Amino acid sequence: MTEINIVNKNNDYQRFEVLKTNRNKRYKYNEFLVEGVRSLKEAAANGWHIRSLIYDRNDLSDWAKEMIRTVRTEVNFNLTPALLKELSGKADPSELMAVIEMREDSLEQVPLSDTPFIVLFDRPSNKGNLGTMIRSCDALGADMLIITGHAVDLYEPDVVVAAMGSFFNLPVVRVADNKKLYHYIDGLKHRHPGFKVVGTTAHKENPVYRLDLSGPVMLMMGNETMGLNKAFKEYCDVLCTIPMSEKSYATSFNVSCAGTVLMYEITRQRQD
Repeated sequence: MTEINIVNKNNDYQRFEVLKTNRNKRYKYNEFLVEGVRSLKEAAANGWHIRSLIYDRNDLSDWAKEMIRTVRTEVNFNLTPALLKELSGKADPSELMAVIEMREDSLEQVPLSDTPFIVLFDRPSNKGNLGTMIRSCDALGADMLIITGHAVDLYEPDVVVAAMGSFFNLPVVRVADNKKLYHYIDGLKHRHPGFKVVGTTAHKENPVYRLDLSGPVMLMMGNETMGLNKAFKEYCDVLCTIPMSEKSYATSFNVSCAGTVLMYEITRQRQD
């Protein structure tokens, strides 16, 4: 393993900076910057390709030393304490960061359970909501999260942080072509009789608890402001809603909260 010392803001350091802030550059290099013990542990445990580790060699815990020793990287970077702190941007900077290779977006390569449980998030526009949705999907047993349309960048640092370690444990696939998505769903319906596409809406539709969600299902969640787009609504087999209290001023949930409630209902029904 090669280790490079960085003592000023050279080209390597500037590349780390743009990986944090520039979506286009992330996709140009096909990599993103990650920090945090939980995220790095899960990335390594789930076989993500960690290209480089970034650290201050003079200030490492036993855990960090073990990561550096055992994770196979292409090249590592030893930064000065000041540069590491500035790169982190946190009051208490992480002792270890990583440059990780993005994964290919492929629906067909994601292994599904015998009774598939898939969640789709249409055009997410908020980094925190996307991260939370990933975390909830992971916690409640979804096989995969699909992101459609023009959305916040999946590899934005705030998304990774909000998802915590779940980012590296749950398959997340971005799909830009709706025809490709429909073709995939049609295949699922052919292979899994009874496969149901359930759309969500804030308007009064079928209360979620009255639907049979114990079989193979895809749950479609809409954009935070505009909801699920019209084409997806028309494609769904059924639309559902979460009943609100008649005394409530609120007319809907935050999308990540709604997603968590709906996914819990799917999980609950499967355990009955």
